[in-house]
Amino acid sequence: MRLLLALTVSAALATPPVLAQSGHEHHQHDHGQHATPLPESGASDHGGHGSHGHDVGPAGSTYDLRWIDAMVQHHTGALRMSEFMFNVGSPGVGALANTIWNDQAREIKAMGQWRKAWYPQAPVYPVTLPPSGDPNSLAALRRMSAAQITAMQMAGTAPSPDTRVNWFLEGMIEHHGGALKMAHDALRKSNNPTIRRLAREIIVAQRREIIELRRMLRHDVRHR
Repeated sequence: MRLLLALTVSAALATPPVLAQSGHEHHQHDHGQHATPLPESGASDHGGHGSHGHDVGPAGSTYDLRWIDAMVQHHTGALRMSEFMFNVGSPGVGALANTIWNDQAREIKAMGQWRKAWYPQAPVYPVTLPPSGDPNSLAALRRMSAAQITAMQMAGTAPSPDTRVNWFLEGMIEHHGGALKMAHDALRKSNNPTIRRLAREIIVAQRREIIELRRMLRHDVRHR
């Protein structure tokens, strides 16, 4: 995935897509080219995390900007969760947390580069579209509120040293489920090949990690 992402960053910055910065000049539509959706989570009901806040709104020329801002915040939540697990003693959990942190930090950096290249006139803060806003207009976007950022990050409350392994495993399963929802949404609504490629990579990587997280969770429950 790291090589694919590096190639994607380079190609995307070399040939940025032509997108309208405001007005109605460019419209994106669902052409039925998205992959058949996979099951989105299968996560448990984890009290410290929320599954809401992942709808970035309708297709339009600002969709990729909104999706990037939402996914950056979501990935930031995964970084914060993973940091609780660095050097944890439970077999494999700390290593997986490091992998998640490294991969998602790299994707955050790539998305930041795409944002600057594709939307140079966008505000520096993360944006969202209000319910009645025009999805093709930068002027219609609003600053993402603190509550929206918290919901997108899904980081929950900090665990205690005794509960952090279970907290991380259950929470990250649910957190990855949110990313899968957003990735499938991008495949339905974005025509940008770079965004679509990243969405597919997220689906493959995070579904694989969900399987591993579930395996570790069963092991953790058996050995309490």
